[in-house]
Amino acid sequence: MLKSKISIAVVAALASSAIYAQEPVTPKKAKASIETIEVTATKRSESIQDVPVSVTALDGDALESLGIDSFNDYVEFLPSVTFQGTGPGQNEIYIRGAATTQTNISVSSVQALQPSVALYLDEQPISMQGRNLDVFATDMERIEVLPGPQGTLFGASSQSGTVRLITKKPDHFGFSAGIDTDFSATKGGENSNSVEAFFNFTLTDDLAVRVAAYNAKQGGWIDNVLNVPGEGGFIGSAVVIDRISGGVLSDPENTPVVSPKNDSLVEDDFNDAIYSGARFGLSYIINDDWKLVVQHTQQTLETEGVFSYDPNLGGTTSTNRFTPEDNDDEFGLTTWTLEGRLDKLDIVYTGGYLNRDITSTIDYTGYTNGGLFSAYYVCNHYEAATPADERCLDPTKFYKEETETSRTTHELRMNTDLENEWRITAGIFYDEQDVNTIGLFNIANTELGFFTDLGRTTVGSEGLNSNGGPFPSEISFVNDVSHGIDQLAVFGQFEYDITDTLTATLGARWYQIDDIYKGSTTTVDVSRRLRAFGTLDPTELAAVGLDPVAVNAAIDSGQLEVDLLDDNGVLTVDDTILKFSLDWKATDDVLLFATYSEGFRPPVTNRVGGGLATNQQGAFTDFRIPVYSLTDTLDNYEIGMKGDFLDGILRVNATAFYSEITDLQTSRFDPTNISFLVFTDNVGDAEITGLDADITWLATDSLIVDAAFSILDTELTSINPELEGIALPVGAELPYSASFSGNIRARYFYELSNGLTGYINGSISYTGDRLAGMNMDAYVIEDATQLVYGTGSGLPIQQEAAVYEGVTYTDTNGDTFRGGRYVQESYTIANVAFGITNDEWKAELYIDNLFDESAVLYIDTQQFTPKVVSNRPRTIGMRLSYDFF
Repeated sequence: MLKSKISIAVVAALASSAIYAQEPVTPKKAKASIETIEVTATKRSESIQDVPVSVTALDGDALESLGIDSFNDYVEFLPSVTFQGTGPGQNEIYIRGAATTQTNISVSSVQALQPSVALYLDEQPISMQGRNLDVFATDMERIEVLPGPQGTLFGASSQSGTVRLITKKPDHFGFSAGIDTDFSATKGGENSNSVEAFFNFTLTDDLAVRVAAYNAKQGGWIDNVLNVPGEGGFIGSAVVIDRISGGVLSDPENTPVVSPKNDSLVEDDFNDAIYSGARFGLSYIINDDWKLVVQHTQQTLETEGVFSYDPNLGGTTSTNRFTPEDNDDEFGLTTWTLEGRLDKLDIVYTGGYLNRDITSTIDYTGYTNGGLFSAYYVCNHYEAATPADERCLDPTKFYKEETETSRTTHELRMNTDLENEWRITAGIFYDEQDVNTIGLFNIANTELGFFTDLGRTTVGSEGLNSNGGPFPSEISFVNDVSHGIDQLAVFGQFEYDITDTLTATLGARWYQIDDIYKGSTTTVDVSRRLRAFGTLDPTELAAVGLDPVAVNAAIDSGQLEVDLLDDNGVLTVDDTILKFSLDWKATDDVLLFATYSEGFRPPVTNRVGGGLATNQQGAFTDFRIPVYSLTDTLDNYEIGMKGDFLDGILRVNATAFYSEITDLQTSRFDPTNISFLVFTDNVGDAEITGLDADITWLATDSLIVDAAFSILDTELTSINPELEGIALPVGAELPYSASFSGNIRARYFYELSNGLTGYINGSISYTGDRLAGMNMDAYVIEDATQLVYGTGSGLPIQQEAAVYEGVTYTDTNGDTFRGGRYVQESYTIANVAFGITNDEWKAELYIDNLFDESAVLYIDTQQFTPKVVSNRPRTIGMRLSYDFF
């Protein structure tokens, strides 16, 4: 719902520094040329072609033309940017191949890695582990993507890049308003619709107000089909347990098994999503030197069902789910920016307060499909008097989560004049995050006597009642934890013009981060455990079930590290990271630059740190869970070019880079060691070599062509000795990023009568093969799928080890499973649109996913059989917009 004065000077911004340049000209008045925009990638406003860093920017008109609304849309046409996740509000961003396995969404609030890419809304960081804020892109000024480490200016989660959503602020030029509507129909799915509107009022010469509101319903296309045991449906778990977990039943082939039922939940197109919200902005000009802008954004995202299908069921839209699922995600974000001038310094104070509440229900039935103790939760083998009495009950399970997140930030910075031969940007930053979550797991069938009162027996902690917890008896496991992250940083960047065309830049950031982890699970008092490691008091170690002698031996040998913990169990890290660059203005139209930069992610405390593997076999012999993962760092070297050629009708921006990651963090969950739960570790070191490029060509006064591509080569160069035989081997590729991705777009304009302009948009984007995750468990998962459903998934697997040594699983022939990962196969998406516009209104007919490609966006194995997250099938729609002046 953005102003629609379309002309032949509109220039595509697709994954590039070129922007849809909206100029009020026609072919009769002037020749089209590529326009640029001002960006704030260096914490000051500069032309995107003059900033000596790789920057991608999409302005508001480009966002509207591309139909960009939600998280998935942000990255669809950005080849160097990928995302992985299980649906709206449950995604993680990766840039330039610096990807790893993130914690599954069921415990993301408890034990997730910090993001490697920072997400900002205006000046406020809104990143969150495992669940980045999914902000609906209404009334946006632009979206900026900064590939490569941005830690010196943007902090901890900017290890491999930063994505910034810049909203439109109230303007002081009078009244304006606009409305956008969108209606579409999806093949084999429900219809979708949205309404967006904005209003801008100038109340006085000094006071302006802007309001934007939206409601968007995205219809579903995934069908929850009837479970039919023995006909490709969910069979049950007893046989699976015997085959994969080492055998706990005396006679698994003849043990009665109850298959879960979903008769009442069968529904077509059950994965709906509704975004609704509003943003209120106020701009006050205090005087000639000072200005205050305050904004509040409120949004609710409601989803039902799941956004993945079961490949073993055939087709790309069917799944079996046994519990009603939903995810309600609401946030309120208030931000403020005071900017002004003190003598020769520009001063900016900005801050924000974010409050986010998430309530989720997830079907956890698949948990029975794997794990050392899976049969324990549904079978009565331990109670049966004879093998003939053994039976396995209904394995239907669920997980419920309530998470409340708050985040407060403050930043004060100053800039010297841009015209000086030397320039300084310097500031201080404070960030306080708190995540409080209660996760309730229904894992065990309470018809079994042993589990009747389990939900009422909990470990005493902050938030849990040890005298009979507040949870219903059907709840068999509880996470009740709080995770606080406090950060203080001082940063600065110094630029010096060595000559009129050569500039050197030096940046640095000192930071201190406190990671505060408190609470408990049903079986572990996390607070006391961490205090025990902080003090190494033998009495305390023994009280949390650890052998003091063995723990101290592990510390002395270097197997465990505890130096970063204080006596209260608080983990503290501090360090300084650097950036250095040279840029040379070779001509008025060509900029060359070389940069060295550093990025980092802070450590993550493990709730079950120090524990021994339950399965003391193979590579897990003597294995201990780290008390915390170490900081992982990324050192980046890049050279780049930004240039306009052929009298300004051709723009080429390209960056070649080489990155080294030290102590790469990853998340692990191994079903053979159920006591592990989920934990983080450092898998080893990695290298990434790549090239990003984008091209904009004004082929004629009426035809604009854009192209962008990313080439990546990633590999693990060393493995943590503790993970040899468990983790991927040296030379393995990092997950989720293709070796080649690219896209090409064209936009053609033509004049109509009565002052109207017609246009045609077309785009094709290609994403190559990618590997799923960091764990070599695909063959294990595939065997479970075969046993549970009676058929395999059909998904391709890349073998990476002759023997998966980390487990003792054997297949039907008694052979150890091979190590391998699923392959997320390549896909190509084509879109087309036809529109008519004048200065006030626009009407557009569009077809997204023209050839109805079913793309494999993510393969989720958290429940031991693969689920494929896919894109929306072919969608045909109409967009209408009108602007008032």
